[in-house]
Amino acid sequence: MGIRRAAEFASLAGAMLMVSAGTAWAAATEATALPEDAVVGGYVPMQPTEGKGMPTPGAIGFQTQYSPIGEYGQWMHNWVLLPIIAAISLLVLFLLIWVMGRYRAKANPNPSRTSHNTVIEVIWTLLPVLVLLGIAVPSMRLLANQYETAPEGAFTVKVTGYQWYWGYTYPDYGGFEVISNMLPEDEALAAGEPTQLAVDKRMVVPAGVPIRIQTIGADVIHSFAIPSLWFKLDAVPGRLNEKVMFIKEPGVYYGQCMELCGARHGFMPIAVEALPMAEFEQWVLEQPGGLLGTEADPELEVPTQQPESAIPGAAGAPRPDSALEEDVDAAEPATTEA
Repeated sequence: MGIRRAAEFASLAGAMLMVSAGTAWAAATEATALPEDAVVGGYVPMQPTEGKGMPTPGAIGFQTQYSPIGEYGQWMHNWVLLPIIAAISLLVLFLLIWVMGRYRAKANPNPSRTSHNTVIEVIWTLLPVLVLLGIAVPSMRLLANQYETAPEGAFTVKVTGYQWYWGYTYPDYGGFEVISNMLPEDEALAAGEPTQLAVDKRMVVPAGVPIRIQTIGADVIHSFAIPSLWFKLDAVPGRLNEKVMFIKEPGVYYGQCMELCGARHGFMPIAVEALPMAEFEQWVLEQPGGLLGTEADPELEVPTQQPESAIPGAAGAPRPDSALEEDVDAAEPATTEA
């Protein structure tokens, strides 16, 4: 009898242990399960690095540069222009102090009648010429390098400026367009991004390869500029401007429109996300109409957003919020009845 009861007790304990283990396993599985809308191995927006590709509080110089042309421009500013400016300023200050002390009325009761000094006139003519020549050589090199023709094999991104957002078209990857609007402040802070610079859709490009940027304005003149990449190019209606962009390493780089383009000029930021080539191609395949190594098919209907802009007929995205209408109304002068 005792053996039978012991066996029953052992069976009951084993069953309870199995139930507990099953419950624990189910809880662990539920805790580690991915959300239904999560994509394993898909594109995940890169988290920005604090102080990289963005302005920093209290800074007075250029942002750290992440392109070869930017590094050269920053070198020229720091090691050519600033020393020359400092030397000229100190020289002029010394001459002013020396003249005020040496030639004051008390020290010179009988002022000199000298009206010409050939040596001084030769010096103050030749010295500025030599200074300008010293600045001109690296300046011309910098200007020429900024506008070199894109090399063969560089892929193209067409940047369209709208009032007041940006559109990025990828003609070498199926011709799809990405519409980019500024994120509200609360969403930017929740995403860990700088306010008034974060966007809902970034311009995604590969790092370490030359990129042909073509700009055009859909309504008024805009200016596409990213300070940390030493890049600025106007977007003019009816005119296609072109310039090469090169990003040395992956990261998120922020910019803004730098042309007064209307009431919300200060609210159309730029966010460029540079990825390794493999991750960039993964991002392309996840876009509607995105294709690898294929130019845009003129007969292919790529999904686009409906146009809504300050200029009727301009392509782009709907206005971001009702605040746009409020800002526009506030910008218009009030009228009163006579």
